[in-house]
Amino acid sequence: FEKGLAEFAHRDEVEVVHRSFELDPSRAKGDTALVIDMLAEKYGRTREEAASMEANVAANAQAEGLGYRTEGRDHGSTFDLHRLLHLAKARGRQDELLTLAYRANFAEERSVFDDAVLLDLAVEAGLDADEARAVLADPEAYADDVRTDERE
Repeated sequence: FEKGLAEFAHRDEVEVVHRSFELDPSRAKGDTALVIDMLAEKYGRTREEAASMEANVAANAQAEGLGYRTEGRDHGSTFDLHRLLHLAKARGRQDELLTLAYRANFAEERSVFDDAVLLDLAVEAGLDADEARAVLADPEAYADDVRTDERE
């Protein structure tokens, strides 16, 4: 997307709006599974077939210069991340937090399903630690914003 936008003649006229979208909204906070296991179950494949699917995605990502780890990456509820992204939007730091979250989830050994990691990412993105901690501690903070996004 970013490569295409950079080459677009009218890129200065484009406004990118990030909306909350949970891949697995039924998953409870703290209920994580390895991505390989989740894919195998979801698509009725063996663990080896799921690993092969992930390897293909990783190869495509690498061809585009993107990091993508296939081993040890977990899957879970992104609801808290989306709530923090709404805080970041309110503070003008949403793009920064989203970029850091993608990198943490796909390329680094950091889980975006862990509150301590989310807090670190929020601070790295330039958010106030106490404010981010308060959002994570209050399950209703920005929850309506996330649900509104998901309905749109």
